[in-house]
Amino acid sequence: MTVHESRAAALKAARERDSQDKRRRVLEVLDSLQRAGTKITFARVAKEAGVSNWLAYSPGMREPIEAARRRQEEYGIEATADAVPPQSRVSNASLKTDLALAQQQVKDLREERNRLRERLRLQLGAELNHTEASDLTARVEELNRVNAALANDLQQAQADNKALRATIEDLEDDLTAARQSLRKMMRTT
Repeated sequence: MTVHESRAAALKAARERDSQDKRRRVLEVLDSLQRAGTKITFARVAKEAGVSNWLAYSPGMREPIEAARRRQEEYGIEATADAVPPQSRVSNASLKTDLALAQQQVKDLREERNRLRERLRLQLGAELNHTEASDLTARVEELNRVNAALANDLQQAQADNKALRATIEDLEDDLTAARQSLRKMMRTT
């Protein structure tokens, strides 16, 4: 075995030991988090094990983490009773009461929104009824005049645009001819 081969083998063995150590740490952290009842995430496992997120998601590591997460989801485990201080614990009855209150509040807010929409609709209708028909007719005529003027301006702008495009094409043709002429002159000199 050459020196180069022995160094390569030593490096490979060191990398393998490092890899096994990191994988062992991931599994230890996973076990620790499960026992503590701490919510398991890939990022948390990687951070606490001191490894990259990539390793947590890699084949062989991903499966036990996903299995632990499924077990927590299946059993509704967010945290063990020991992991949550007594003053922070919330009972299911309390959560159900909070949910019922929130649902009632959403219902009340929807009813209020609907009442306000109806009031706004009625107010806008009343404003339209109070507006004189002659005012509306005058406004429509004014808008028609403005529209006609804008249509004329557009037609004129389109005609100007067409004329300018024709001028540009002529100038491009002249420029091309001048370039060709210049090339011929440069070749003859």
